Amino acid sequence: MSIVLPYKGISPRIGQGVFLAPNCVVVGDVTIGDYSSIWFGAVLRGDVEEIIVGKYTNIQDNVVVHGTKGKYNVVIGDCVTIGHNATVHATKIGSHVMIGMGAILLDGSEVGDYCIIGAGAVVPPGMKVEPESLVLGVPGKVVRKITKEEKEIIDNNWKNYLEYAREYLGGK
Repeated sequence: MSIVLPYKGISPRIGQGVFLAPNCVVVGDVTIGDYSSIWFGAVLRGDVEEIIVGKYTNIQDNVVVHGTKGKYNVVIGDCVTIGHNATVHATKIGSHVMIGMGAILLDGSEVGDYCIIGAGAVVPPGMKVEPESLVLGVPGKVVRKITKEEKEIIDNNWKNYLEYAREYLGGK
């Protein structure tokens, strides 16, 4: 069973059709939009600042999402894929974004719509990533604009995870 806990009297708010994997942890001031999915081992800790997850977003296995007390909350847009083992710390992510496996987004960073953050990339504190950018490396740098084909990959990915979540929910 997933662990959904209140913290200081604030309980997570879970939208319609959301899939919460049995061992994910969602604590405190967290809002999860309709038809999003939180996968195995993921932790969303809304204990120090608010976390907002949009609609149709998938937060995959072992992802950690957390804010910085008194400074930065976390906002994740609609139709976002956050790959396995990523760390999303005190950042804002637009809509239609793909965060690669093992990527790290640090305090005060912002990622615009239709971006790809490559696997293992580190988005440094305060970095502002313009829409439609591809970020690679450590520290992360914008290497180019994404292509039409990459936009399609972003959208296919969240749609695939929407289908996986529906299957786990028994086809609902």
